[in-house]
Amino acid sequence: MQKIEHIGIAVKSLDISIPLFEILLNTTCYKTEMVESEQVNTAFFQQGESKIELLESATADGVIAKFIEKKGEGMHHIAFAVDDIRAEMKRLVQAGFTLLQEEPKRGADNKWVCFLHPKNTNGVLVELCMEAS
Repeated sequence: MQKIEHIGIAVKSLDISIPLFEILLNTTCYKTEMVESEQVNTAFFQQGESKIELLESATADGVIAKFIEKKGEGMHHIAFAVDDIRAEMKRLVQAGFTLLQEEPKRGADNKWVCFLHPKNTNGVLVELCMEAS
């Protein structure tokens, strides 16, 4: 793994949260995007190498809506950049980790992504991400 790529934060409303994080981080949101496969709207911020991704459910029964209903707004996942997502997935499965999908899928911000089950990572949802070419 190369570095922390971003930290994902579940929010109820991007309309409310984007201005809040622009003030907090003293930078503007550089990108918003809808990820159809996850039914989630995203907003990205960057300070140096650090990125924050805000996640808003696009549907009332989406995965982010369910997360917020259970745990409230807050940290949803931590993402790590990898050079070769398939090799990293294979390495982690061989080490005993459980993947939430067998194949990488298209994620936000032009990335291939795969999530690890939180039961293997002390309750933290971990995302692997690799720049899509």
